[in-house]
Amino acid sequence: MHGVKRLLWWLLAGSTGGFNRGRILEELFKQPRNANDLANVLNLDYKTVRHHLRVLEKNNMVTYTGKGYGQMYFPSDLLENNIVFFDEIWSKIGKKMK
Repeated sequence: MHGVKRLLWWLLAGSTGGFNRGRILEELFKQPRNANDLANVLNLDYKTVRHHLRVLEKNNMVTYTGKGYGQMYFPSDLLENNIVFFDEIWSKIGKKMK
């Protein structure tokens, strides 16, 4: 199995908070957002969103530009180049968790 695919399985299905990480990535594929926007759109606590963004950043799934409150998050090049894996995994688990 491809390394990025294994990583995405772990981030989305194999660890606590995977469903919310998937929702965050889904939103970021639609458009770049800051943490506050994500919290509002996904109806999540701001601190929860910040935690998941740190996990995703640490694992090279998101990148950002800017500083502080206005910091905008984007899917990383690594994630964009492997979107087929995200789509495959999310289609299997995202609906089950809703």
